[in-house]
Amino acid sequence: MQEKQYTTTLPQRHATLRVVAMPSDCSYTGDVFGGWIMAQVDIAGSIPALHRARGRVATVSVNSFIFKQPLFMGDVVSLYADIVKIGRTSITVNVEVYAQRNPVNPTCVKVTEATLTYVAVDEDRKPREVPPE
Repeated sequence: MQEKQYTTTLPQRHATLRVVAMPSDCSYTGDVFGGWIMAQVDIAGSIPALHRARGRVATVSVNSFIFKQPLFMGDVVSLYADIVKIGRTSITVNVEVYAQRNPVNPTCVKVTEATLTYVAVDEDRKPREVPPE
Protein backbone atom coordinates (compact mmCIF):
# COMPACT_ATOMS: atom_id res chain seq x y z
CA MET A 1 0.00 0.00 0.00
CA GLN A 2 1.47 3.32 -1.04
CA GLU A 3 1.41 6.17 1.44
CA LYS A 4 -0.35 9.37 0.34
CA GLN A 5 1.97 12.36 0.23
CA TYR A 6 0.66 15.86 0.62
CA THR A 7 2.72 18.10 -1.61
CA THR A 8 3.58 21.52 -0.29
CA THR A 9 6.16 24.23 -0.94
CA LEU A 10 9.09 25.42 1.11
CA PRO A 11 8.52 28.45 3.37
CA GLN A 12 9.45 31.76 1.76
CA ARG A 13 12.46 32.39 4.00
CA HIS A 14 16.00 31.10 4.32
CA ALA A 15 16.39 27.62 5.76
CA THR A 16 18.32 27.42 9.01
CA LEU A 17 19.99 24.21 7.81
CA ARG A 18 19.98 22.16 4.59
CA VAL A 19 21.38 18.65 4.23
CA VAL A 20 21.02 15.63 1.98
CA ALA A 21 20.12 12.25 3.47
CA MET A 22 22.95 9.87 2.54
CA PRO A 23 23.17 6.05 2.54
CA SER A 24 24.89 5.99 5.96
CA ASP A 25 21.84 7.84 7.41
CA CYS A 26 19.44 5.08 6.28
CA SER A 27 18.32 1.55 6.93
CA TYR A 28 19.01 -1.09 4.29
CA THR A 29 15.62 -0.27 2.73
CA GLY A 30 16.55 3.40 2.16
CA ASP A 31 14.43 4.89 4.95
CA VAL A 32 16.23 7.57 6.98
CA PHE A 33 16.71 6.71 10.65
CA GLY A 34 14.48 8.73 12.99
CA GLY A 35 17.50 9.40 15.20
CA TRP A 36 19.30 11.08 12.29
CA ILE A 37 16.34 13.39 11.75
CA MET A 38 16.23 14.14 15.48
CA ALA A 39 19.93 15.06 15.46
CA GLN A 40 19.44 17.43 12.50
CA VAL A 41 16.46 19.04 14.26
CA ASP A 42 18.57 19.56 17.39
CA ILE A 43 21.37 21.15 15.36
CA ALA A 44 18.94 23.45 13.50
CA GLY A 45 17.14 24.43 16.71
CA SER A 46 20.38 25.26 18.47
CA ILE A 47 21.45 27.76 15.80
CA PRO A 48 18.93 30.55 16.59
CA ALA A 49 19.16 29.67 20.30
CA LEU A 50 22.93 30.14 20.48
CA HIS A 51 22.73 33.38 18.49
CA ARG A 52 20.05 34.75 20.81
CA ALA A 53 21.90 33.51 23.92
CA ARG A 54 25.13 34.98 22.53
CA GLY A 55 26.99 31.84 23.46
CA ARG A 56 26.78 28.20 24.40
CA VAL A 57 23.42 26.49 24.86
CA ALA A 58 22.44 22.99 25.92
CA THR A 59 19.34 21.06 24.92
CA VAL A 60 17.21 20.51 28.03
CA SER A 61 13.92 19.31 26.57
CA VAL A 62 12.32 17.91 23.46
CA ASN A 63 8.82 19.22 24.12
CA SER A 64 7.24 17.62 21.05
CA PHE A 65 8.40 15.70 18.01
CA ILE A 66 6.06 14.56 15.25
CA PHE A 67 7.09 12.47 12.25
CA LYS A 68 4.51 13.37 9.58
CA GLN A 69 6.02 11.66 6.52
CA PRO A 70 8.98 9.33 5.92
CA LEU A 71 12.33 10.70 4.79
CA PHE A 72 14.30 8.83 2.12
CA MET A 73 17.89 8.55 0.99
CA GLY A 74 18.69 11.36 -1.44
CA ASP A 75 16.03 13.74 -0.13
CA VAL A 76 17.17 17.35 0.17
CA VAL A 77 16.19 18.21 3.74
CA SER A 78 15.45 21.84 4.67
CA LEU A 79 15.04 22.75 8.34
CA TYR A 80 13.46 26.00 9.52
CA ALA A 81 13.93 27.06 13.15
CA ASP A 82 12.20 29.94 14.93
CA ILE A 83 12.39 31.10 18.53
CA VAL A 84 8.94 31.03 20.10
CA LYS A 85 9.71 31.81 23.75
CA ILE A 86 12.53 33.29 25.81
CA GLY A 87 12.71 32.68 29.55
CA ARG A 88 15.24 33.84 32.10
CA THR A 89 17.77 31.13 31.12
CA SER A 90 15.85 29.20 28.46
CA ILE A 91 14.98 29.56 24.80
CA THR A 92 12.22 27.51 23.15
CA VAL A 93 12.46 26.87 19.41
CA ASN A 94 10.04 25.40 16.84
CA VAL A 95 11.61 23.46 13.98
CA GLU A 96 9.87 22.44 10.75
CA VAL A 97 11.46 19.94 8.37
CA TYR A 98 10.71 19.63 4.65
CA ALA A 99 11.95 17.12 2.07
CA GLN A 100 12.42 17.84 -1.61
CA ARG A 101 12.58 14.66 -3.65
CA ASN A 102 12.27 13.12 -7.10
CA PRO A 103 14.01 15.60 -9.45
CA VAL A 104 12.15 14.10 -12.45
CA ASN A 105 8.78 14.99 -10.89
CA PRO A 106 9.73 17.38 -8.04
CA THR A 107 7.84 16.92 -4.81
CA CYS A 108 8.10 18.77 -1.51
CA VAL A 109 6.61 17.36 1.70
CA LYS A 110 6.65 18.44 5.32
CA VAL A 111 8.20 15.51 7.17
CA THR A 112 8.67 16.61 10.78
CA GLU A 113 7.66 19.25 13.34
CA ALA A 114 9.36 19.67 16.71
CA THR A 115 9.65 22.02 19.65
CA LEU A 116 12.82 22.00 21.76
CA THR A 117 14.02 24.01 24.74
CA TYR A 118 17.63 25.06 25.22
CA VAL A 119 19.26 26.63 28.25
CA ALA A 120 22.02 29.22 28.01
CA VAL A 121 25.12 27.98 29.82
CA ASP A 122 28.39 29.56 30.91
CA GLU A 123 31.93 28.23 30.41
CA ASP A 124 31.38 25.82 33.34
CA ARG A 125 28.17 24.60 31.66
CA LYS A 126 26.03 26.11 34.43
CA PRO A 127 22.79 27.91 33.50
CA ARG A 128 23.14 31.65 32.89
CA GLU A 129 20.66 34.38 32.05
CA VAL A 130 19.80 35.02 28.43
CA PRO A 131 21.08 38.54 27.72
CA PRO A 132 18.56 41.27 26.86
CA GLU A 133 18.18 41.93 23.13
